[in-house]
Amino acid sequence: MPPILVIRPEPGASATVAAAARLGLGAFGFPLFEVVPLAWAPVEREDVDAVLLGSANALRHGGEELARYRGLPAYVVGVKTAEAARGAGLEVAGIAKGGLQSAMPCLQPGHRRLLRLAGRERVELSLPPGHTMTTREVYASRPRPVPPELAAVLEKPAVVLLHSGEAAAHFAAECARLSIDRSRIALACIGPRVEQRTGNHWLVVRSARTPEDAALLALAAEMCQDFPLGQDFHSGQDFPSGS
Repeated sequence: MPPILVIRPEPGASATVAAAARLGLGAFGFPLFEVVPLAWAPVEREDVDAVLLGSANALRHGGEELARYRGLPAYVVGVKTAEAARGAGLEVAGIAKGGLQSAMPCLQPGHRRLLRLAGRERVELSLPPGHTMTTREVYASRPRPVPPELAAVLEKPAVVLLHSGEAAAHFAAECARLSIDRSRIALACIGPRVEQRTGNHWLVVRSARTPEDAALLALAAEMCQDFPLGQDFHSGQDFPSGS
């Protein structure tokens, strides 16, 4: 079975590797991004009815200004972000699966002036009629070059997990820079938007059924089983890890 490589930033990389281990999958972390805070201008609390959070990174890196929004309702993506929101003193009004857009039909009456705390790269939202949204970029993912350890691993077949379009584009660019043969690499994408940014000439590219880490790992497991017979895989005994 080929190794599963996780290139998302920490702490997500370690979380995905741990989740894979619980499923009996051989996953290894090589984070190719570092999440860094951005300077941002807060919106006055009285001008905000509810906060939108697509990632817990907004809470990890938003800084002291987040305190002014304590007690406000928040619509978040995923259980982990919900836990972080509660820890920051927000009242979780809704937990979306797969993206903030799915939370839009669930906005409660009176939650019309929305504050989105987001990363530099994000999916644009379509708001319900009568709603407004102010966006503040509070963090960014800074790309890292493929380290020699990962380049060595990619000399043989592998399945690479892609959690964002930015990751897809960066990984493709790094493979081009290092002349890595794409034809032996399978890409498991968390959704079609990510798949659109992967480029060509990979062994196979597939998207998870739903944009969640659990579905992505299930897809990776399927792809490992589907690898052509006779492929020469790395042994898990001395596999280098960048995490």
